Amino acid sequence: MADPGRGARAILSIDAGTTGTRAAWVGQDGVVRDIAYRRLSIEPGPRGVVEQNAMSILTHTIDAARSAIAAARQAGSAIDAVALSTQRATAVLWDERTGLPLAPAVSWQDTRFAERLGGFAPEWDDRLRASVGRGVGIRSPFLWAADVLARDPEVARCHAAGALRLGTIETWLLNRLAADGTHVATASMAAATGGYVLSEHRYAHDWIAALGCPDDILPELREDVSHLATTAPAVLGIAVPILAAVGDQLAGGIGLGAIRRGQVLCVHGTGSFVDVLVGSTPPAPAIGPVTSIVTARRDGVSSFALESFTANTGSALEWLCRGIGLFDAPADVSRLAQQADGPTDTWFVPSLTGLRAPEEADARASFTGLGLGTTRADLARAVLEGIAHSVTTTVEQTATAAATTVEEVIVGGGLSASDPFLQLQADATGIPLLRPPGAKAASLRGAAFLAGSGLLWEDLDAAVATIPAPDVFVPSTSADERAVRRREWAHVIDAELMLARSRRTMREEQQ
Repeated sequence: MADPGRGARAILSIDAGTTGTRAAWVGQDGVVRDIAYRRLSIEPGPRGVVEQNAMSILTHTIDAARSAIAAARQAGSAIDAVALSTQRATAVLWDERTGLPLAPAVSWQDTRFAERLGGFAPEWDDRLRASVGRGVGIRSPFLWAADVLARDPEVARCHAAGALRLGTIETWLLNRLAADGTHVATASMAAATGGYVLSEHRYAHDWIAALGCPDDILPELREDVSHLATTAPAVLGIAVPILAAVGDQLAGGIGLGAIRRGQVLCVHGTGSFVDVLVGSTPPAPAIGPVTSIVTARRDGVSSFALESFTANTGSALEWLCRGIGLFDAPADVSRLAQQADGPTDTWFVPSLTGLRAPEEADARASFTGLGLGTTRADLARAVLEGIAHSVTTTVEQTATAAATTVEEVIVGGGLSASDPFLQLQADATGIPLLRPPGAKAASLRGAAFLAGSGLLWEDLDAAVATIPAPDVFVPSTSADERAVRRREWAHVIDAELMLARSRRTMREEQQ
């Protein structure tokens, strides 16, 4: 790819995900260059607790951004604006006076409040589905904030002084990167919290109040594509506008070229998210684990999708490699999987933080079907195939909710770099998969497209037109073979559900 040239214009794109934060610069040719990556840690605890260090997210993001800025400067490109994509629904509480977090950030994977939220379901589920696009669920940053406020005297004193701030990761980063300490949240991110009225661009104040979270700590709602802030030179070394902040999976979809009604995308990150784009009219309430979301809002118009996800895909690989050392690296899993002698009786269920479909917080990850003849190659294939079948269930449920037949799926994210995995996913779904070049960096590219539309590119269509033609993975197994493996997978999931319910019963009996 040719160099963009001295004096060229560029967007600084930042992607603060769950397991890592990245920054790069994107020129008018749409190429993501000089990616700086900083790894982040997840801190799991007992009873569904999953937390992160908010200051680590901030400092690593700043470090990666400065590296990308330096690389752009070295290439002779000038940064015109900043774009943010971040993990969704992970929340931070901080003191505006000091700029310091008052508690560990609660991850979107956290399920500690599943039982308490379940108590709200009879009264609130239908009301919430009709307004915010999802039921009470098994996680809520508002309930978490209320809980911290009620039990931590320091947080209570901060609130009494009017300095307590709550926000998801884009809110936290905007506040710390901006020159004026702005406290805002964008539509796509607010929608992921379960406390945002989709059709009215406002908070669901009655629901948030029912959870005990005070209104005065909530950020002001803004559009995803707008002038959100100006960067502080003391932080990034430049003073430029931040023109977009959107959820990482949603930015990934745009970076893959999914911008039109009817398109289906699957972005593989820490978890794997499936979205069916439905246009600018809020969809009818879905059931089960499928939710209605805002993909982006600009110029007073929101775009919507139906979404579901598998919570542990990339994170499962990280845990298997760096957590327990079963494999050397995620790439090692793909290499070994190709050495396996086809399908076996060995299965891996990647439910490290519970099952999403069907929703069961007490489900746990497992290997089954092991024998003396089981090899590491068999385990590697089982890992990739288990993730592929989990994602297939997500695709099926999302398509059913959207009342659509899926003819192809656009894929991206880190795990999409694995050819063996994408072939297993194509075989499990029975649907062709399209992987545009640079799919691993799709969220960086998509966020830049949003911020640069009207600046580097005439519009979003012109930006997306820079994406080259995709690789295509077509199913290699027959419909009958696929049906057999799907039935076997269903039996494995049924067995895990029985164990999960047994664990919950035993726990209740001990209380």
